[in-house]
Amino acid sequence: MSGSGTFAFTVHPRARLGEDLARLWKPLRHLPEAFYDTALRRLPLPPVTMAAVRIGGESVGHVVLVPFGARHLLADIEGGRRRVGLAVDRAVALGADVVGLGALTATVTAGGATLRERTDIGVTNGNAFTAAIVEDQIRMLLPRVAERAGRPHIAVVGASGSVGTAVTKLLARDPAGTRLTLIARTAPRVNALAASVAADVEVSVAHTIDAVVDADLVVLLTASADALLGAEHVAPGAVVIDATQPRNTSPRLAVDRPDVLVVDGGIVSIPSLRIMGGDIGLPDGRSYACFAETAILALTGHTGHFAVGNPTLDQVDEIRERAYALRHLGFHAAEPSSFGRPVSLEPRTAVIA
Repeated sequence: MSGSGTFAFTVHPRARLGEDLARLWKPLRHLPEAFYDTALRRLPLPPVTMAAVRIGGESVGHVVLVPFGARHLLADIEGGRRRVGLAVDRAVALGADVVGLGALTATVTAGGATLRERTDIGVTNGNAFTAAIVEDQIRMLLPRVAERAGRPHIAVVGASGSVGTAVTKLLARDPAGTRLTLIARTAPRVNALAASVAADVEVSVAHTIDAVVDADLVVLLTASADALLGAEHVAPGAVVIDATQPRNTSPRLAVDRPDVLVVDGGIVSIPSLRIMGGDIGLPDGRSYACFAETAILALTGHTGHFAVGNPTLDQVDEIRERAYALRHLGFHAAEPSSFGRPVSLEPRTAVIA
């Protein structure tokens, strides 16, 4: 990795504030949630350099915590943007060449678009590699789906978003006998997306999550609280890829519908990855694809912004090429898991270990 750069990656507390903040200091786990909610909303807390990142035995980056929870970021977009901006300042101070926007830090900055004018650091939302890895997972699961469905019906929830748009275009580029239902609340955008791929793949449009009821494979790409996938939504024997953070499926789905397989989406294998002094919610050796994209860009010497707003298919192809150059370190779709537990796939069955 000689000559490569370094990176920073921004994260934030998710649904359980105490649980996430306890990764910084274990006693924080014992305070009531209401305390964290009030403190994060009202206090001008600075960003925290919560962990160092090592890959291939070398120090290559940092994880920077934005002290604003998922609910806070969605409820106060401007406040969230200010806090993300401070976290990017921290990344610059750490000497990072590129900063990746994790989870809702990408959402509140319009996929990094509000940071486009910054020239002191490259910015990426990680969505190009996320789209690539989700496509890889879809194609990995298609044989299992086709075994029961013949001609697989794929529903993409959040299709008009940054990752959803790219995944839709990737599937249309090589439809492999599938048909698509694109689901999004923003009718003009999803209608325009459907029209742009209609010559390549059979496609329909819907605006509520109820439309997944006939789908063989459901791809969740939106963190909207209005799109929480429940047991009543999915077809018998369906497969769900949940690539959302915070995730839009409940562990209860696996209990209430044992016939449905929920696969953790956008997970990348980097065997030598170690997060020193904290974690990103995954075990050593695994990362989210948005994190992996940031690392790939730094380790291959990229400068300037990369995926800001909606990634193009050219950017998806480029990040795949860069990942291939780092294949000795991994940077490919991880073996499938469901709520963090390994899954052994067979055409007719899937066994959760």
